[in-house]
Amino acid sequence: MVNYSIDGAALSAQVARLAGARVCVVGDVMIDEYLVGDAQRISPEAPVPVISVSEDRHLVGGAGNVAKNIRTLGGVPRLVSVCGNGARSALLRRVLRDEGVDAEFVEIPGRPTTLKTRVIARQQQMLRIDREETSPIGGQHLADLLRLVDAASADCSVVIVSDYGKGVVTREFMDGLETLWAQRGTRPAVLVDPKTPNFHLYRNVFMPTPNAKETSEGAHLPTGTREEILAAGRAIFDTLHCRHLLTTLGPKGMALFEAADKVWHIPTTARSVFDVTGAGDTVIATVALALAAGVDLLESCVLANYAAGIVVGQVGAASVLPDELREAIATLPVPHVDRWV
Repeated sequence: MVNYSIDGAALSAQVARLAGARVCVVGDVMIDEYLVGDAQRISPEAPVPVISVSEDRHLVGGAGNVAKNIRTLGGVPRLVSVCGNGARSALLRRVLRDEGVDAEFVEIPGRPTTLKTRVIARQQQMLRIDREETSPIGGQHLADLLRLVDAASADCSVVIVSDYGKGVVTREFMDGLETLWAQRGTRPAVLVDPKTPNFHLYRNVFMPTPNAKETSEGAHLPTGTREEILAAGRAIFDTLHCRHLLTTLGPKGMALFEAADKVWHIPTTARSVFDVTGAGDTVIATVALALAAGVDLLESCVLANYAAGIVVGQVGAASVLPDELREAIATLPVPHVDRWV
């Protein structure tokens, strides 16, 4: 067994490097609505709880939450996506402005801006309602989207593709990205937060970041044990020919496949888990921002592991401040990063 020795002070010092680093984020953007209240009785109309709503708040979700995480950590996100042209679109733009995230949209008349409503009582999610359109983006709208990506990523060494299955990420879109990089002559590191049905689209990317369930579904293999995780990761390498693979494992931490035959295990630093909503967004945002800042891959993933441990201890899609990340590194036990292979 080979261990990777982490210097906590040196790792904490890396956090300052994140400030000002640029990352282009493209993918499905949505509004996350939270109706928060209390449930003290059962409805007389049906056997369901009655939620007395005391708070109604709106946050940006999907690729927007990835961009928010980058901005909160001190980076500069360049967000590109599509939206509708109604009241929800105006709400989305306002929420992004409130979060300090600059975004460019292809506005598609008649296409609803995705809205996910979560009803929460006593820190438990009771219900989720989705209002969305998931048909593929094509034609002139796709051409306009790729043009915006070209401009937004011009000075970015890292690009995140945040795929929530709402129509942005298609074969034509990924082919369009390949054409952009070929025309430019330089290829950014493309990280993908995947959607299982689209796994076949992520060929030759720098690094997908699936969770354990997505890894299992993408590889068509179980991921319950260490050996199963290794086998599933290798199957994904064989299929996608990606350069690296980061598999998040929930309470088991994460497995970084630097290559099919070089795998590191990073145990979780989470002290408590209230809500995993948005944890994947935090992971990919932190890794991408750290890479853009010049941090090496393994230390970027260790930073992301700390950041994820912070957000799962909060309710809703949270984000991490640099001081919170430094505090976690200073106060939590240094994870023992083991070489699995």
